Amino acid sequence: MFIGMLGLMAEFESDLIRARTRDAIAAAAAAGKMKGRPHTLTPEERAYLLQVYETRQFKIETLCKNTGLKRSALYSNLTLAREERDALVVARGD
Repeated sequence: MFIGMLGLMAEFESDLIRARTRDAIAAAAAAGKMKGRPHTLTPEERAYLLQVYETRQFKIETLCKNTGLKRSALYSNLTLAREERDALVVARGD
C-alpha cells in the first residue's frame, strides 16, 4: 500500500512537470522566443530550389547533391518555400 502511494505521488509530480513544460513552451512560442536550428538556405535559395524542383528537370538525388542537403531536409525546405510563396501571394492579394 505504501509503495502504491509513492507511485501515485510520483505520477502526480510527473504530470505537474509535463504540464509546466507544455505551458512554458506555449508561452515561449507565443512570445516568439522559439528558435530551433536556423535554416541552411535563405528564402531566395528556397524559392529557386522550389522553382527548379517544380520543373522536374533534375532528380531529387541531384538536387540534394547540389544543395548539400539530405533528402528529408530538401523536402522540408521545399515545404517551407511553398508556404513562403503562398504567404507572399496572399499578402499581394493576387
